[in-house]
Amino acid sequence: MFNLPNSITLARIALVVVFTVALSLEMSGIRLAGISGNVIALYAFVLAAVSDWLDGYLARKLGMVTTFGKLIDPLADKILVSAAFIFLTTTGQCPFWVTALIICREFLVTGLRQIAQDKGVIMAADWTGKWKTAFQLAFCTQCLIVIAYGSCACQPFAFFTQGVSGEYTYQITLWGSVLLTVWSGLHYCIQSWKFLR
Repeated sequence: MFNLPNSITLARIALVVVFTVALSLEMSGIRLAGISGNVIALYAFVLAAVSDWLDGYLARKLGMVTTFGKLIDPLADKILVSAAFIFLTTTGQCPFWVTALIICREFLVTGLRQIAQDKGVIMAADWTGKWKTAFQLAFCTQCLIVIAYGSCACQPFAFFTQGVSGEYTYQITLWGSVLLTVWSGLHYCIQSWKFLR
């Protein structure tokens, strides 16, 4: 169960803890070694997002796909994305209804997976869920970069920050996340209909 891909997935959950603690310290006005909590949270989130691709790649490449991995990997994604969207809603970067929609979809799919598992079927993430997660991670990363570095014109990522903080990029990743969230949720409902009946 605790092979390399699954260990990376569990590390992603640990990074969510780092992410939330860093943001909590920032909101409390506490800095670690003079480093902004927003910056720490950004890097923790980016590492977690990269690990989302890495664990799946290694599992397929090394032939280490397990039932535990199929269940825990989507769960780790849900925890990461939910934490980020809740934070972005508190900062005004993301509309409340979008965050509510995304979290409701995650609860729905988790429930459907549980029903399928009770019937002896493991519902792994499909392409709709993977694209949904990719857009959500892109949206959250963009917003976190703006929060961490947006007001600092002299920092080394200034050019990159200006590129990702544009309204065009924001709208694409936001509405892409919304549409794919709805589409993938409906897809799982259709896929689970035989169990629901």
